[in-house]
Amino acid sequence: MEIHAVIMAGGSGTRFWPASREARPKQLLPLGTTDESLLAATVRRISGLVPPDRVYVVTNARLREATLAALPGVPEANVLLEPVGRNTAPCVAWATVTVARRAPDAVIAVLPADQAIANEQAFTETLGRALDQAARGTITTIGILPTRPETGYGYIEAGDPLPPHGRRVVRFVEKPDRARAEAYVASGRHVWNAGMFFFRATDMLREVARHLPQVHAGVTRIDEASGTPRAADVVREVFPALPSISIDHGVMEKAAELAVVPGDFGWSDVGSWDAAWDLAAKDAAANAGGGEGVLFVDASGNLVRNLGGGARMIALVGVKDLVVVQTEDAVLVIPKERAQDVRAVVEELKRRGRGDLL
Repeated sequence: MEIHAVIMAGGSGTRFWPASREARPKQLLPLGTTDESLLAATVRRISGLVPPDRVYVVTNARLREATLAALPGVPEANVLLEPVGRNTAPCVAWATVTVARRAPDAVIAVLPADQAIANEQAFTETLGRALDQAARGTITTIGILPTRPETGYGYIEAGDPLPPHGRRVVRFVEKPDRARAEAYVASGRHVWNAGMFFFRATDMLREVARHLPQVHAGVTRIDEASGTPRAADVVREVFPALPSISIDHGVMEKAAELAVVPGDFGWSDVGSWDAAWDLAAKDAAANAGGGEGVLFVDASGNLVRNLGGGARMIALVGVKDLVVVQTEDAVLVIPKERAQDVRAVVEELKRRGRGDLL
């Protein structure tokens, strides 16, 4: 089994403003439990299964230099540059046709670039089972065993066993309300959709051709021009015209048979500053981000990130459950429970024409 990996790294990460900017989005930030970026951690975690020359990264063209700098071991030719974002189906299809040209019998792992994993050994073992399942001809995903009735994630309903490692996917479920999320967790049949997919290249291209023929035709044109003087021009011409659709809606929900392999390895989608607090080391009062330049007095449950704020001290006194992020040109203060609302700041800055802060 020749394994290749495709890392989806085109996100903007607006919920992590002011640390996340258009030129340095979420996946390029150290938001997990170490000082390495989420993208670098994603590639490092799979190094025992996939060598760097078989890792492909799909990202926005404007992030080329930053992405290459974050991944010095990945060949430049393996970084596919989208002129515009078109959601995950065109991303996965383009990467798959690229891998198939170089390794027709490849089994591919598609992974998001912006997740955190606490138990890396269990993660590697689960990936091995998912890849083995996919190598037998069934497109496979990993479902995270839920630890709470989460309303911010999509779910997968799992059915009968599908040997050797999976269960049949009954359906994908959109983000539920609280009552349905509680019912899903109680049922034992539902897992969180982590957006990881595993397949033989030939199997995925067959499904894309069947369900998304315009995407298939477009990425085939791009691949045929690869290595020619017109390659970049063809990408700029063809890719923006592809339909913007997720791989979940475009292919996975329509495929005749899918397998889901359950996983339990301390997964987080690192979706907000609140999630970053969950992952961080904390003091006795549950404050995270202390140390040089940060002072907590009678404060609890706070997250502070002093990023490029110079010598200015950040002191929190008598407050709890806040997120405070300081950069060279901006300061964010927000209750942890409203961490998702950071996107509203980005939208307001766009409305005011403050591109210098985006």
